[in-house]
Amino acid sequence: MLGRTANGLYWMFRYIERAENIARLVDAGLRVSLTRTGSTDGDWDGVLQSAGVRDAFGEVHDTVTAANAIDYLLRDTANPSSVLSCIEAGRNNARMVRTALTRETWEATNECWIELKQLLGRKVKAADLPEAIDTIKRRAGLIRGAFHGSMLRNDLYNFSRIGTFIERADNTSRILDVKYYVLLPAVSQVGSSLDNFQWESILRSVSAHRSYGWVYDAEYRPSNIADFLILNVRMPRSLAYCYEKIVSNLHYLEEDYGQRHRAHDTAAAIKSMLKRGSISDIMDQGLHEFLEDFISRNNQLSADISEGYRFYQ
Repeated sequence: MLGRTANGLYWMFRYIERAENIARLVDAGLRVSLTRTGSTDGDWDGVLQSAGVRDAFGEVHDTVTAANAIDYLLRDTANPSSVLSCIEAGRNNARMVRTALTRETWEATNECWIELKQLLGRKVKAADLPEAIDTIKRRAGLIRGAFHGSMLRNDLYNFSRIGTFIERADNTSRILDVKYYVLLPAVSQVGSSLDNFQWESILRSVSAHRSYGWVYDAEYRPSNIADFLILNVRMPRSLAYCYEKIVSNLHYLEEDYGQRHRAHDTAAAIKSMLKRGSISDIMDQGLHEFLEDFISRNNQLSADISEGYRFYQ
């Protein structure tokens, strides 16, 4: 396969996943703001930091407000990570590799772009935000469903899946980091009903609320929730699950091409770290520090894949 085709598929699915993930991050911010009795504008500073766009936002806006932050994350085309920008970039990559996609996958992608371009063409009213977020998640899910139901399981499929799971792992770690940045106004509230409600909000933002209850038939405990979203290999948005899939898809590429690259070792090392780790060790290290290190290593894997498979040739 040509490197640019692999690159197009990889980034098409990264952008589609990112669009959904940014919507989930906004959802997390909205849910958390419901627990505040006063102004919630300051909370959105942490959401912007977790999305990795705080500095860029500061170049456009002097102060952080909920309305400006939400608009910047959802529809500002000057923000390359906004939902609207990501859907546009995902569709452009899909057009570039149109002959590598099934008709069903392309149509689902194009229909997503058409609907979201109309939905986000103007500022979303506060009352309409929950429905808008649900629409974004639903449209991304339709693309994944069309892709899974129609694509041949070959190298095209593997590059697409690797892009999806690298982006998803990045997102889960960033949503967990929202808790570090913004959720607790005081250490004294750890373990309180407010603390528990906020952790429940994090679970709901990654569609893990019900499945968490199946695994942990107990109250919301930070250590259990962090364990579920980081180390539980059965949870489809956990870091461990994402790396099970990344390593598996890289292995299929190694078999297809008869070549092993640095990316294989990088992914295997991250998977091993997650498999060996315990949540008590992570909490002792510091959740924020662990997540920062993970995000850095996840980004390094993306660079190694790009180099190993010559994405720009």
